[in-house]
Amino acid sequence: MSTKAAVCVTGASGFIASWLVKLLLHQGYTVKASVRDPCDEKKTAHLVGLDGAKERLQLFKAELLEEGSFDSAIEGCSGIFHTASPVSFSAVDPQTEIIDPAVKGTLNVLKSCAKSPFVKRVIVTSSIASIFYTGKPVTKDSVADETWFSDPEHCKELKFWYQLSKTLAESAAWEFAKENSIDMVTIHPGVVIGPFLQRTPCFSVEIILNLVNGNKSSTMSHFWWVDVRDVAEAHIKAFETPSASGRYCLVGSSVPLSEVLGILHKLYPTLPLADECEELDILKLPGFGASKKKAEEGLGIKFIPLDESLKDTIECLKEKGFLHF
Repeated sequence: MSTKAAVCVTGASGFIASWLVKLLLHQGYTVKASVRDPCDEKKTAHLVGLDGAKERLQLFKAELLEEGSFDSAIEGCSGIFHTASPVSFSAVDPQTEIIDPAVKGTLNVLKSCAKSPFVKRVIVTSSIASIFYTGKPVTKDSVADETWFSDPEHCKELKFWYQLSKTLAESAAWEFAKENSIDMVTIHPGVVIGPFLQRTPCFSVEIILNLVNGNKSSTMSHFWWVDVRDVAEAHIKAFETPSASGRYCLVGSSVPLSEVLGILHKLYPTLPLADECEELDILKLPGFGASKKKAEEGLGIKFIPLDESLKDTIECLKEKGFLHF
């Protein structure tokens, strides 16, 4: 295998980022990965244990709110994958805990990119959170796509601080990229599930874990699902495809949680699953669809079927000791 150019992944110990590092190493890239503490083996052991890591993975310490801290990780890299951002849906001080790290962190990464003559393209991990909350009337027949933009004022009114953070971070990123002639692409995944490489499941995988553990209630009645492997692949395709540009919505399946429960019943008939779930629709979104067209046609993504993603999620939870059956 020929070694490819060096690339940087920020927030490398996260769910999506870990898969991104794995696939990049598999494809022959040298990966410079930023984490908050390279010495924290609980957060980095799964990365340094990846195939190719010994030869082509370097860990760097970086903090989102510290300007210049990403300079050394980004130096010499042609591709930058910025995944680092807080995923939290409640906070005592939303500005300090969620919004500032997302917005200022993204700008700090882009400032480091602007200093380097090697950077060819930056891929920013955003979210459907910066697409869906337009504040405009939608119905179950609506289909969200890359032309939709969440309205910050609408997010503030609803006190949806995570959605606001992703919306403001994306907006700030596009403005900075334009002013500094940075070739940037944003990726907007839905609720990410699938096998996880890190020790513990993240928020989105815990939705499935809670369902299997008999937790009947959910804050949402409808989910927009995507497999983590598709998300990681889309990032790499967005970097490698010369014609890639703008925003990419990544949703493999748009189905209610009750349908997910039905799939799990079929896959695991002996599991003590609830017969139905209580869905509290606090996110106030009807179960509309999301377009796959740009991701499929522009990046060649072939989305993993939902039942396969769910099965692999359950098997991973079982393998890592979070489920026993």
